[in-house]
Amino acid sequence: MSANVDAGGVGAFLELRKRLQTGLLIVGKDVAGSPAKVSVTGGDSFLHISTPRGLLRLDLPAGVSHEQGSCIQTAGGESGHDELHFRLRISVDQCTDEETLEDVIEGLQPKKSYCFYCQVCNTRLLQDRVFKRVLPLPNGNWNAIVDDWCCHPDPFANKKLLPRVEDCLLGDTFLLVARDSSCEETLTEEEGPLGTEDSQDPKKPCRRAVLISCKSCLSVLGEALAPATLKLYITEIVVEPSVGDRRVVDSLNRFLFLERTIAARLLELSSSRSNFHFVIQTPDEKNFLLLWLLNTDSIIASAPEKSVSGDRPVSPSLHNPSHRAIRALKLLYIACSDRGAMQRETINSWEVNVIGHLLVFPLKVCEMLLQQLDNSNSSLPRSLRFMTSFKVSYLRLLNEGSEARSPDSSATEEI
Repeated sequence: MSANVDAGGVGAFLELRKRLQTGLLIVGKDVAGSPAKVSVTGGDSFLHISTPRGLLRLDLPAGVSHEQGSCIQTAGGESGHDELHFRLRISVDQCTDEETLEDVIEGLQPKKSYCFYCQVCNTRLLQDRVFKRVLPLPNGNWNAIVDDWCCHPDPFANKKLLPRVEDCLLGDTFLLVARDSSCEETLTEEEGPLGTEDSQDPKKPCRRAVLISCKSCLSVLGEALAPATLKLYITEIVVEPSVGDRRVVDSLNRFLFLERTIAARLLELSSSRSNFHFVIQTPDEKNFLLLWLLNTDSIIASAPEKSVSGDRPVSPSLHNPSHRAIRALKLLYIACSDRGAMQRETINSWEVNVIGHLLVFPLKVCEMLLQQLDNSNSSLPRSLRFMTSFKVSYLRLLNEGSEARSPDSSATEEI
């Protein structure tokens, strides 16, 4: 599923760290020629990178500025023969308001009216839902540790936590809501394939999930945990207040929506629960990805070598045509299907030591996330693509006005 996109030689890559107020600039030697031919200037909210191949203007977020004269060359390591590395300093206005990233799980409030839409086709699924209670569910593996806390048999054994009629229960990646008569007009259900997660344990019979789909486009939205309860994944739906104008930007690009939604969840969990290690699972409890969140304050921009040429200024940005640097999460990842010796050792260590907060997404979402990570990794300078047994990637933190192109398009050379 993963596209192996390689833009060839590096043109320029920039990562700024807001908390450290530092930056790393990498310029390909074919573009720069020599360190003496590269100069960096700038001011409030912009940066100029001058090379023999052209002038690159980069718009920075408001309140971020380059400190003049701070750009110095540093060692490029094993990639020093084809990359030039520079360190620079930035100033960050401490009064600058951080862009608020919308997160469905954290945004839902009781006693407010919401509409639920299919993210793929924009069909309204649930209309004017008002919840008396919006409650978080326990951690995903809460049932596994009950025995460690109870001195008597597990009182919750074989019991599900289900919402009442006017409840909304919040998981890490899904919502539980009560089903009503209007669902018959917008949703369909069918039995999914026989689950195999418990095939090795005779005490746990295999489960066949009842899948819930959008009646208009047949996209799978979640499953029915009980006849009156819907489990809807946040990657499949858009939840918006019933009042106000309907924003359709979320339905324009599937990859953009997934990247923004998953990035928002990782950012929220890292800040509220101090979780930085995540295990991405499919609904059949199979581990799919290991994620290690490194930085949440990165600002990144990139331009492939072939775009850094010509007489006119070029404004680079990492898979974003709006000509500006963007906030991003920097993370390490390993696909659990990887058969490399170092990767298998890391995967086994995480499984044995229960490292990583579990996040469950539909299989197609897991595959698309891996594709997005691989595309981002392939666009990085070669010196930045790996860290020990992990690959390096970025997930963009985008506001509602941002645009992006699908990795399936011809623009993947800039991702």
